[in-house]
Amino acid sequence: MTKRDYKPFYEKGLQFECTKCGKCCTGFPGYVYLSETDIEKIAEFLHMNTKRFLKKYTKRVRVFNENRFSLTEKVHFDCIFLDKLCTIYSVRPYQCRTYPFWKRHLISEREWIKTGEFCPGINRGKLHLQNEIDNFVNNVPNYDFRRFSYDPSDSTGEHE
Repeated sequence: MTKRDYKPFYEKGLQFECTKCGKCCTGFPGYVYLSETDIEKIAEFLHMNTKRFLKKYTKRVRVFNENRFSLTEKVHFDCIFLDKLCTIYSVRPYQCRTYPFWKRHLISEREWIKTGEFCPGINRGKLHLQNEIDNFVNNVPNYDFRRFSYDPSDSTGEHE
């Protein structure tokens, strides 16, 4: 079978509807990467400039040989914007908007089912077609802040 003949287990689509339970926003360490667009939208939503937003709500991390911004976490690894519900839900980062349609959950039907044991929105609600799912996976924004208009050499975290 050639790569062109490969049909993913989700070729007929997958059901998912966010229940806003917050399980994917708490309880375990991790990073929520931010693209330049994410940063701008969230800062605007919070009525602050990007410089202040970055200083107050983000940390710098190095992942896959890239310098990235990630949201900070509260105690017990809760997302900084989780307060029973997501307080920035309408402008949440791409990474959050596309959950659970991440490569690691789409490797196999077994992985998808395993993720569904954790996430109550899996296998319920809206049917997402294969092309939509593939777009989520293949159109991940650039997270490397060296390409942002911000100055990554500024060690104070204060960026324009």
